[in-house]
Amino acid sequence: MQAYVMDFGSMLLRWLHVTTAIAWIGSSFFFMHLDASIRQIGDIPAGQGGEAWQVHGGGFYQMRKYFVAPGSLPEEITWHKWQSYWTWISGFFLLVWVYYAQASLFLIDPNVLALEPLQAAAIGIAALALGWLVYDQLCKSPLGKNDNLLALVGFGFVVLMSYFFTRVFSGRGAMIHTGALMATMMTANVFMVIMPNQRKTIAALERGEKPEPKYAKQAKQRSSHNNYITLPVLFMMLSSHYPVFWSNAAVIPAIVCLVIIAGAVIRHFYNVRHAHHGKSPWWAWGVAALAMWTAFYVAMTASPGGRLQLGLAPRVIPNAIVAKAQLPPQNVVDIITGRCAMCHSSDPAWEGIQIAPKGVLLDTPERIAAHAAQIEMQAVLTHAMPPNNITEIEPQDRQQLAVWLKHATHVE
Repeated sequence: MQAYVMDFGSMLLRWLHVTTAIAWIGSSFFFMHLDASIRQIGDIPAGQGGEAWQVHGGGFYQMRKYFVAPGSLPEEITWHKWQSYWTWISGFFLLVWVYYAQASLFLIDPNVLALEPLQAAAIGIAALALGWLVYDQLCKSPLGKNDNLLALVGFGFVVLMSYFFTRVFSGRGAMIHTGALMATMMTANVFMVIMPNQRKTIAALERGEKPEPKYAKQAKQRSSHNNYITLPVLFMMLSSHYPVFWSNAAVIPAIVCLVIIAGAVIRHFYNVRHAHHGKSPWWAWGVAALAMWTAFYVAMTASPGGRLQLGLAPRVIPNAIVAKAQLPPQNVVDIITGRCAMCHSSDPAWEGIQIAPKGVLLDTPERIAAHAAQIEMQAVLTHAMPPNNITEIEPQDRQQLAVWLKHATHVE
């Protein structure tokens, strides 16, 4: 029963998380585009605002922006905040559900640091809170007056935190916590800066006073940070399903660095393009492509079973039909049934697991052969399985798997 509850709960939380993230990211991208497309009009004094026209769904929209505040407030105002709040809330509970409740499988690597589950959870939560405080103080410091310098220092801080996470968690745990840290910064920007500053502006208008421009400027700066952070955060969250990017924790900071660069220049391209500033910065796509190719190359060659160590290249093969000649030898069957089948079987014996993860069964030679490509990626090329090597598979065992897989995955 517990396994069913954990699996169903994870699915519901993930569903909520993705749905609210779509709403938040969509509104963020739209308003950045809207800001860039604002044009000066006669009704609003120069430097104080402008308007933009949009067409969608068969209708036309006339949108005006006041850089500080309008002369008077309408009766109804739509606030954009709950998309952000629920994205973080659902993401945090998903982090607790998957990584803290199942810390021995996904978060704790005894070869990195022997932690108890509560200790690992405490470190993770404290790091998220401390990371926000450091970032917030950087923004409030004199650095906050120089957007480019602030971005560079903030970038270095996130990469440094990713290194810290690799010193306390598994590679998978380090990558997901780096993404969670950046996501926490984004939502805290909304909750702690953007929304309060907007309320201060409204309160001043209601008192008949002129709002202070600094509140709008601060909110705009944090909103811009959120916009540039979005794509790297999405990559890091999705990467938990692709072990090649975190199987070697030593290169995670480099991958984080490259992904942030790629995501930031892509957003820069669209932000400039939407502003109609003439030529679009097409060079950004070249930089992004180079950064992502470098990230892939670093991840591949640094993975425990990468081509520099075993001479193997990742291969994709059809799994549906397995010839008799491809059935694994007895030594391979013994390794997999002894190290993997306690979870990957029709009747798992590992405590807390009642359903084979992702439905992958490895309890017969035929089933082992059918999943040869997955075994190669998860157990030979990346060492992602067993999770944190919890069943203590030996290097020579992996080498035996590699020898078999070199022939089993060969396609004529």
